[in-house]
Amino acid sequence: MENTSNQDFLQLEKFLCFSVYSATHAFNRIYKPLLDALGLTYPQYLVMVTLWQEDDQSVSSIGEKMYLESSTLTPLLKRLEANGLVMRKRDPKDERSVRINLTDAGKALREKAREVPPCILEATGLDIETAKRLNSDLQAMRDTLAAAAK
Repeated sequence: MENTSNQDFLQLEKFLCFSVYSATHAFNRIYKPLLDALGLTYPQYLVMVTLWQEDDQSVSSIGEKMYLESSTLTPLLKRLEANGLVMRKRDPKDERSVRINLTDAGKALREKAREVPPCILEATGLDIETAKRLNSDLQAMRDTLAAAAK
């Protein structure tokens, strides 16, 4: 049986969080040239993916899906608007709420973006079933951690 003294746990290669953290950096290096070609940062890309799935969403709805606060999203959405990809408008039913809609340019960008996921999957070296399983496991872990943090 493996020794479980505290010292054993203080080894970087044994930190699950470090593996996720460093994998994120590796993903970012793969995404960067692909997203540069689209004129998007990774967070902007995620917003666009969210809107390509369902256009005309509130800022709070996008924030819930991305696990981000509205205050974090607002500057990002303003940049997307300045780039002509989305429109922000007050919800006529609730003036406190801002709704986000894709522009024609934002809708058209979806076609170019279709190339990104296959490139990412190929770079991981995983088959589609393994990638789906890993994604599901990570989502479950995220949800468990979020619940534990409350």
